[in-house]
Amino acid sequence: MTTSFTPIVSSERLSVQVAQRLENEIREGRLSPGEKLPTEAKLVELFKVSRTVVREALSRLKSIGLVESRQGSGVFVHHQAAFEPLNFDPRLADSREAVLQIVEVRRALEAECAQLAATNRSTSDILHLQQALAALDLAVADGKDGVEEDVLFHQAIAKAAGNPFLIGTLDFLAQFLRGGTQVTRANEARRADFAQAVRQEHHAIVRAIVDGDAKQAHRLATLHMRNAAKRIQQADNSFWQQEGSVLAQVLIPKN
Repeated sequence: MTTSFTPIVSSERLSVQVAQRLENEIREGRLSPGEKLPTEAKLVELFKVSRTVVREALSRLKSIGLVESRQGSGVFVHHQAAFEPLNFDPRLADSREAVLQIVEVRRALEAECAQLAATNRSTSDILHLQQALAALDLAVADGKDGVEEDVLFHQAIAKAAGNPFLIGTLDFLAQFLRGGTQVTRANEARRADFAQAVRQEHHAIVRAIVDGDAKQAHRLATLHMRNAAKRIQQADNSFWQQEGSVLAQVLIPKN
């Protein structure tokens, strides 16, 4: 590998910057087809960003066919760039609207994931899903925000769906979905009734998937996202003037 990297210092979204830097290296031939990328830890060190940022950047590159993971070996430049990247740019008017539109995206994708999961789930998928749900419950009980656990829970549903293209789409959108989840969970943590409702909705979805009831799983996942939107709409103005607005900035690209 003949390329070198420098720390990310711009105010633009970090994961997008890292992905663009790596994509440029690949498209301009400084990272060759079949060549192994630096390890996740090394990329963290080189770009001076978090592991989450690096993972999101790599997910973006995987979703557009530029890199591939090899079990136990690492991430490699794909032998052929399969297609040009999807430009997902939610240029929105304000924080509240940004989050609501991300919830709409989640509703469309996750309802389908839940329906397919109920049809296609394996015994190991069920175990993984139940473990992810337990980890989310434990994180909330321990006073954490549960954002990572929430994202992993929904990823477990997508994995159980068994459609690699659907999983790839969710991986690509992870940077936006994680930002929306941060806002919804911050809002839900402010009210005990919100937090309890979310927990009940998650458990109901899992029961439907475990029971193999595809129609019910689709209905409950759709309802969960509709309720998430309602909870956002019910957030008081102080939330959007303070915490909610700050968290939602990751969803709004800078000019």
